[in-house]
Amino acid sequence: MPKTAETRMSAQALGELANNIRLDILDMVYKAQSGHIGGSFSAAEIVTTLYFAEMRNLDPQNPRLPHRDRFVLSKGHACPVWYACLSRLGFFDAEHLDSLRKINSILQGHPDMKSTPGIDITTGSLGHGCASATGMALEGKAAKDQRRVYTVLGDGEINEGVVWETAMAAAKYELDNLVFFIDKNNLQMDGTSDEIMPLLSIEDKFRSFGWHVLTIDGHDIEQILCALDLARLTKGKPTCIVANTTKGKGVSFMEDVRNWHGKAPSTEEYQAARAELVA
Repeated sequence: MPKTAETRMSAQALGELANNIRLDILDMVYKAQSGHIGGSFSAAEIVTTLYFAEMRNLDPQNPRLPHRDRFVLSKGHACPVWYACLSRLGFFDAEHLDSLRKINSILQGHPDMKSTPGIDITTGSLGHGCASATGMALEGKAAKDQRRVYTVLGDGEINEGVVWETAMAAAKYELDNLVFFIDKNNLQMDGTSDEIMPLLSIEDKFRSFGWHVLTIDGHDIEQILCALDLARLTKGKPTCIVANTTKGKGVSFMEDVRNWHGKAPSTEEYQAARAELVA
């Protein structure tokens, strides 16, 4: 299990793994003919780095270990990236990836903690996941169990008011075991984030709420690792990592294209995307 500077996978190995995670995502959504590729691709390096280089005490044979680190995908529609990581860690057999969004599958269109091993909380209603993560971090402080809690939000998701109620509470309780990643890919289902609801400076907003704030390239593994190290060293306040990303990252005709928010590829598109990812 990852978890020290000495035992972490290299940035190059993590990058190669994130690319393979994208291939898993592409296969899943193509076979299902339903799902969210764009936002799953934009979060691939973040989620891969968390699971394979940062989070501690993860045990596929005992996924409810009380002292484990927690992950919450607050932008739950991007769950293919989560499923791909959990499968590769052995939480369930890879054959389940072929059943994405099918009736009675353990892999539904939004994460379900009652059906899927390794899912720490059900998400889907935007904003609620980060509130759940904050509760987990608060519980960890009370239990003094050294857990750390990580959550990924979409930049469009932070239009939800509950995000800012949560930000106030996390700062009040000095949750230095809590890390928010903002997957800032600048696109929502209906347009750019600024067209739908101008975000202005996400960094200034979180700083004003009393958070430690970092800004990184969300596709640069070295920057992700460095930010996680700085978050671990920060005491007395939670950390928000604003990760600048590209929706559909990795496939040229999907990158920064709004229509790939929730679109499944045709056979021709699937073959072209796969060719780019394996090149």
